[in-house]
Amino acid sequence: MSSSPPAPGVPGARPGTDALPWTRNDALVTVGAAAVDLIGFTLNSHWELGHVPVAGCVLMVASALPLLARRRAPVPTLGVVLLLGVVLNLVVPMTQHFNASVVVALYTVVRTRRAVVVVPASLAAVTVPLVGQRSWPTPPLIDLVANCAAGAVVIIAATVMNHWHRDIEANRRLLADRAVAAERRRIARELHDIVAHHITTMQLMAGGARANLARDPEVAREALVTLEGAGRMALREMRQLLDVLRAGDETEEEPTAPQPGVGDVERIVGESCRAGLPTTLDVRGERRPLPPSVGLTVFRIVQEALTNARKHAGEARARVRLTYEPDGMVVEVSDDGTGPDTGAGTGSGYGLVGMRERAVLLGGTLEAGPLDGGGFRVSARLPTKTDEGAVR
Repeated sequence: MSSSPPAPGVPGARPGTDALPWTRNDALVTVGAAAVDLIGFTLNSHWELGHVPVAGCVLMVASALPLLARRRAPVPTLGVVLLLGVVLNLVVPMTQHFNASVVVALYTVVRTRRAVVVVPASLAAVTVPLVGQRSWPTPPLIDLVANCAAGAVVIIAATVMNHWHRDIEANRRLLADRAVAAERRRIARELHDIVAHHITTMQLMAGGARANLARDPEVAREALVTLEGAGRMALREMRQLLDVLRAGDETEEEPTAPQPGVGDVERIVGESCRAGLPTTLDVRGERRPLPPSVGLTVFRIVQEALTNARKHAGEARARVRLTYEPDGMVVEVSDDGTGPDTGAGTGSGYGLVGMRERAVLLGGTLEAGPLDGGGFRVSARLPTKTDEGAVR
C-alpha cells in the first residue's frame, strides 16, 4: 500500500463528475470552514474593536477558498491559507488564532504527505498565524503554545485516521482475496461437473460405436466423431480445472447433470421478471454451440448481475444482451435504476470480483460501472473456440 493515503473526503468518482478540480465534499468543507471562521471573526472583532471590519470578513472568507484545491495540492493550499492569514493580520488590528481553514489545510497535509513534509508544514502552521499581529491582549508565548497545542491535536487526529484507513484497506483486501479464493473453488467444482459430464458422454459414445461397428459403420463413425470432439473439450476443461483447483477443496459428489449454459439465460431473465425487475433479452449474431465453460460463465455473469440489479437499482428496468462474434461472445447486463445504491455493484463488491475472476480465467475481460445517465452496466467479452461436440 502506498504510504500516502488518499485525501479525506474524496468519494468514488462517477464518470463525468470530475470536470471540476474539486469534489462536492471539498466544497462543503470549504463552506463550513469559511462559516466557522467568519462567525469567530465577527464575534472577536465586535468584542475587541467594537465593530466588524468588512475587509476582514472578505479576507476571512478568501482564506478558506484555497481549501477547494486541498485534494490536488495540499501543501500549496496550506501555504496560501497561511499567507492570507498574514494579510488579514496586517489589515485588521486584532488577534488571530489557529482558525478552521488552517486546521483543515494542515489536516490534509498530514493525511497525504510524508513526515519530511509534515514537520515543516506543522511548524509553519503554528508560527505563521502570529506574524503581522499588531494587538497582543495575551503574551505572544501563550499564543504560540496555544497554536502548538491545536496543531498537535490536528496531527494526532490525522495520524489516527491514517492508521484506521490502513487497517480498513488491509481488511478489505483480505476479504477480497477470500472472495476470489471462494469463487475459484466454486469454478473448480463447476468445471469438475463439466469434465465429468464429457467423460460420461465419451463412455456412452464409445459403447455405441462398439455396438454398431459391425452392423452400421456410419453410425459408429458419427459416434467416434462425437467422441473425438468431447475428448478435446474435456481435455481443455481439465486444463482450466487444474488452473483453479486449490488444495483442501472438499470432495464433490458424482454429478448427475451438466452445468447451466447460454440456453438457460432465458430462464434467468424470466425469473428476474417474476421477481419484480422487468428484464428484456436481446440476442445478436448467429447462435452457435459454445464451450460449456464459456456458456457457464455467461450464465453466471447474467445471474449475478441481475441479482445485483434487484438488490441495488430500486425501481428500474434491466436489459440482457448476448452478442455472438466470430471469435468471441459478449454479454452485457445493464439497468436504468436510480436507487440510493445504484452503481454500488454488489455493495461489498465481491460479486463483481467473482464475475471478473470467471472472465479472466477464460482469457476474457469484464468491465462494470455506473452509466452517465443513471444505472449500472456489466459487460464481459469471452473468447470462444467452437469444437465438434460442443454443447450449447
